[in-house]
Amino acid sequence: MNINQLKYFISVAECRSFTQAAERHFLTQTAITLQIQKLEESMDVQLIDRRKRPIELTPAGKVFLKEAKQLITKMEEAITKTVDASKGMVGTIRIGYEKGYERSNLWNQLRKFHHSYPNILFTCVREDTDTLASKLLSDDLDVIFGWDSTNLRIREDISSYLAERSQLMAALYRSHSLASCQKLSRKDLSHETILFMSPSKAGTSFGDTHYLKLYEKAGFHPNILLRSNDVESILMMIDAEEGISILPEYTIAKLDNVNNLVFLPMEGEEEYEDIHIMWKKEALQG
Repeated sequence: MNINQLKYFISVAECRSFTQAAERHFLTQTAITLQIQKLEESMDVQLIDRRKRPIELTPAGKVFLKEAKQLITKMEEAITKTVDASKGMVGTIRIGYEKGYERSNLWNQLRKFHHSYPNILFTCVREDTDTLASKLLSDDLDVIFGWDSTNLRIREDISSYLAERSQLMAALYRSHSLASCQKLSRKDLSHETILFMSPSKAGTSFGDTHYLKLYEKAGFHPNILLRSNDVESILMMIDAEEGISILPEYTIAKLDNVNNLVFLPMEGEEEYEDIHIMWKKEALQG
């Protein structure tokens, strides 16, 4: 058994045709058929029922297809790790960050990390907070940066520390009657149309509840026109004068072409968003 035989078998199973599998690998049908026969002989098991058209996998073949795909994945990972080791790479860290946090100081932190640990490769993905939490728990990410919208930090298997406390800012269009103020409170927004910036895709997370309660503490229910975790879309709608929003300060840093936008700090002890770095304790120990 070799890796090519596994790849040929997977192609035959997916195409349900020796001819099409041969075309996929730029081989003759005879060559593909011969390799599959050798694979079956090496295990003394029939993997493919050749009597049916299109061909079908035997029960043993269906089991082996799943295992073959896993073997290919493991082999490719082993090759990648070996090549990385030959280049001096000693590990990989998969980092996830909250949408909008790309405008923060994160890049400077990653640059410093790379200079301190040049042999560790880090990869980055940008997601909503719920997806980040899910990927951390499923081991698809090693570290995440974001607002803890799912109350992830209460879990015993999660470690975290505060990376940044970001001031909340009111985002208004320039002709708005409140745009000339120095700062705003929630009460000032009681008659406004709100474009609600949600930390999660679902819009019903622990984080959403927290921010909605700040309106209730101010004595009113907000008139929410839109819920979204897409900062760019919210800013475009504000620019079009469809409503106003409250955004973490890091989301509006380094913005260009904002001639029609005004950002004012929100007044109040709870008018901030905490960004935490979170990871699995067992991953750190490993």
